[in-house]
Amino acid sequence: MIVERKIKIVTEQHNINKPAVNEGFPMKEWTVEIYIIDQDGKEKPAKCFTKAVYHLHPSFENPDQTFTEPPFKCTNEGWGEFEMMIDVYTTEKGGKHTFVHDLNFAAPQYEVEHAIQFKNPSQALQQILRETGPLPSDEERKLKKADGSKKKKLAVDIDKMADGIVKLEENDLLQVIQMVHDGKDDNTYIQNNIDAGEFSVDLYTLPEALQKSIWDFMLKQGVVV
Repeated sequence: MIVERKIKIVTEQHNINKPAVNEGFPMKEWTVEIYIIDQDGKEKPAKCFTKAVYHLHPSFENPDQTFTEPPFKCTNEGWGEFEMMIDVYTTEKGGKHTFVHDLNFAAPQYEVEHAIQFKNPSQALQQILRETGPLPSDEERKLKKADGSKKKKLAVDIDKMADGIVKLEENDLLQVIQMVHDGKDDNTYIQNNIDAGEFSVDLYTLPEALQKSIWDFMLKQGVVV
């Protein structure tokens, strides 16, 4: 699955009352922030990222600056314009994206948007991305649900199953993971990030018989009703 979003980088700058380092170039204070754009074109906190690393001009005393809370606000002082590299990270394996950002003083405030793709995001990241718009698989799920409701009443509640899984004890959770491995088919979407210790599965893509088996197991454990 590939999820596409737009990232907005917002820059603000103004003169400050400090002696100029180079004649004719007033000292500035500038700030860069990072947002994600939702389906309505509005700025939202970029919670899809765990940190942002700004690589400033090497003349700065601390040229590599890391921020871990949205909007990843980076504020500095200086007199010169330059291109910086901005690395943003997710919890995914290989989840690093890099933007080239032109820091300039042509306007007090300016915005730049970048298209970004999240490839095979984990279940946790999918939930965060849904806060800014639907995922490609969501419409397919709706159609599948609607089609299933016409044929017969669903034997399980997938949303309750997803909530119940996080309540399982470790041994029970391992048993569910084994059930998924044993009963999956070619349509089952699984992501196993060994380095991060994360196993993700799209419950909607499980065969119906496997959904029912897991549901019955979770009923027995008392984590769904």
